[in-house]
Amino acid sequence: MHETLQLADHVASLRFEDVPTPLIEELKVLTLDYLGVALRGSLTDSARIVAGFQTEYGAARPEATIIGSGAQVSAQAAAFANAVAAHSIELDDVDDLALFHFSPPVLSAALAATEAAGLGGKGYLLAAAAGSEVMARVSNAANPAMRDRGFHSTATCGVFGAAAAAARVEGLSPEQVASTFGIAGAHAAGLMEMYGPSMQKRINPGPAAQNGVVAARLARRGYTGADTIFEGERGVLKAFTGGGDPRALVDRLGTEYPVRIEYKAYACARPIHNAVDCALELRRQVAGRLAEIRELTIYRHPAWAHYHQIRSPRSHHEAQVSLNHAVAVALVEGAAFLDQFQEEFIALPEVQRLSRMLQFEADPGLSRGVSCNLRVKLDSGESFEAQVDYPKGSLQNPMTPEDHWRKFLSLAGTRFPTSRLDAIRDAVAHLEDVAGIGELTALLAD
Repeated sequence: MHETLQLADHVASLRFEDVPTPLIEELKVLTLDYLGVALRGSLTDSARIVAGFQTEYGAARPEATIIGSGAQVSAQAAAFANAVAAHSIELDDVDDLALFHFSPPVLSAALAATEAAGLGGKGYLLAAAAGSEVMARVSNAANPAMRDRGFHSTATCGVFGAAAAAARVEGLSPEQVASTFGIAGAHAAGLMEMYGPSMQKRINPGPAAQNGVVAARLARRGYTGADTIFEGERGVLKAFTGGGDPRALVDRLGTEYPVRIEYKAYACARPIHNAVDCALELRRQVAGRLAEIRELTIYRHPAWAHYHQIRSPRSHHEAQVSLNHAVAVALVEGAAFLDQFQEEFIALPEVQRLSRMLQFEADPGLSRGVSCNLRVKLDSGESFEAQVDYPKGSLQNPMTPEDHWRKFLSLAGTRFPTSRLDAIRDAVAHLEDVAGIGELTALLAD
């Protein structure tokens, strides 16, 4: 059996009872993180523009909720809008290799499809599990070649995760799930040409979430798609990577769920977080002596050495993907959350000085792709350094439950009073007991 068909059969037959309890509990953590990020992200210009567009043009069949505004639109329109909101402040989750974000495409599709279908928390969690697993498996089969060719995995892999989530909600047969994947393959897109002052990066998971829902709904109506979309001669792997590893799509299928989720403590691109942790450590070593820094050098693994080099970011969008700014502002301010990437911090003379000073070097001796070693030299000739292999929020250096709750409060607390926030937390903590997911989405509107 082809890998596409094997994966489709797995998605179609997956039951809630099949999903390991630790993964169910992790999906609850992911859901709370996603909701906090999306609620705060819904206030950004990028999210407001998309929400306004979908409210105007996607409301022909009101069946799902846009997070924040509470507007009722079609499931695919809600999935699009919520995915953009969840990706608009650089605080969404990430996989353990820093290649993609699970929640914007997968959870946005799962939440919207579940609400439209009138299903409860178990249905949502099952959809989230299926979608997250498929997204991870596609990435494992395609990366790092997909990323290195300039494709944004959050979108190009995410559309298949979103499709799996929606297909699970729709209760599709194995043949229909295979068609869903095929249809989603016709919509797989997303480019890494997104690092600049514009909103470009924010949009990528929107079409992925939307098109995953559309693909499943078309398949339910009888539209057929290529059942070799992954491993075919002109399929996803050959087209996006030049080869890939189709075996990774089905490796230990049904016995292992390769979903490894990490979380962000800082409001910037994940591969930058190691450098932020280094900067915070060095700040403690050179407290009160930042003006004496005359050399600042970051050593990165060759896999990431030449990414995120933006010496003078022109907007908060660009600052959030600038390792230069993240290191500089962490040294100066001792923090790297949302405020520190706004224009007022970009303009600080000391931040600008350090940002421009930072030099990049490749070091193949570093243990991981995102490992960083940051070194400073002072006017006195003294040198200090810090190395971080596993940043805060990684599997090896996890955020605590208290860390997660504080993050949620700092984001969603800009929208709602404490009583509402407590109700959201309680609903997420007991999702398997929520009879209709609309009980949760009703708490997400102003």
